[in-house]
Amino acid sequence: MSEKYPLDQKSLDQLFFKARSYNGYSDKDVSNEQMNTIWDLMKYAPTSANCLPARLIWCKSAESKKRLAPLTMPGNDQKIMDAPVTVIIGMDLEFYNELPALFPHADAKSWFDSDPENARETAFRNSSLQGAYFIMAARAIGLDIGPLSGFDNAAVDAAFFADTSIKSNFISTLGYGDDNSIFDRSPRPKFDKFNSII
Repeated sequence: MSEKYPLDQKSLDQLFFKARSYNGYSDKDVSNEQMNTIWDLMKYAPTSANCLPARLIWCKSAESKKRLAPLTMPGNDQKIMDAPVTVIIGMDLEFYNELPALFPHADAKSWFDSDPENARETAFRNSSLQGAYFIMAARAIGLDIGPLSGFDNAAVDAAFFADTSIKSNFISTLGYGDDNSIFDRSPRPKFDKFNSII
């Protein structure tokens, strides 16, 4: 069994305790190498049968951000335009076509390809897990994020995933956060508020 060690307080602060969701960023660039590194970390998220349904579009160009921004609720549009990158985390509803390569030790494709409701539920749950790993991977390499759900999913799907089996899950801005863009942290209850040990 490999040895594992608790992270130090500085690492825990960066990933959790002092990490925030940012509304604005500095103009410092996010490199293609950093985006590749985020993927190389987030692809290790646990997913059912290694299904990896998330499909990401990294909107870095002004043109791509101009396409996305109007499809969001007021306020989110400016966040997208100001962020160095905004990522659309999508989910492939036909992820099972990749399972022969991703999960070769069983006929996992047959578990989903004739059950679209199961496939959709699996795609949503597991792309959400991958999206959470995206957030932690970005923080782990020193970047900040601002997840957003205030957008028109159907419009985003039409603009970015037309004629595919991919649907949007959520979007997130990405960059070097501007501390002036955040407000005091909202309450985070202690364990006993929402947890039970039975």
